[in-house]
Amino acid sequence: MAQFPALPVFPASFAANAVPSSQVGAGIDIVLISRIQDSIDRFGDRFLNRVFTQDEQTYAQSSQALQAERLAARFAAKEATLKALSMADKGIAWREMEVFRHADGRCDLHLHGKAAEHARQHNVTQIALSLSHDGGYAAAIVVAVTVGAA
Repeated sequence: MAQFPALPVFPASFAANAVPSSQVGAGIDIVLISRIQDSIDRFGDRFLNRVFTQDEQTYAQSSQALQAERLAARFAAKEATLKALSMADKGIAWREMEVFRHADGRCDLHLHGKAAEHARQHNVTQIALSLSHDGGYAAAIVVAVTVGAA
């Protein structure tokens, strides 16, 4: 008989008034790369400067052939961040969420301005980001951990 890993035991019920010590928020988004290319073609720098930081643009433009998919992945990350942190209606500017690429290829999410303040106010202690692109699509998932009452 095959042995499977044991699953954690969860309580049968939770106290209605209990405040969890931590919570996880998740956001996911998928973007059609051609839509980002269309926006670049139609609006140029006006679009780029409104949505992406200078570092994001510099990285994306370091390979003209990959520019649109790199920007699409970053756009998806920004949308996923709004969802994970429940910021869709908070007036957060696109450039207040930034994808930072390390030399080894992994990416982190940096928050600035109102986005950073919102995260502080809601006790966000960790943010994880994963980007992907394949075919005509780019996708991102963001997971945020909050500790204590918000």
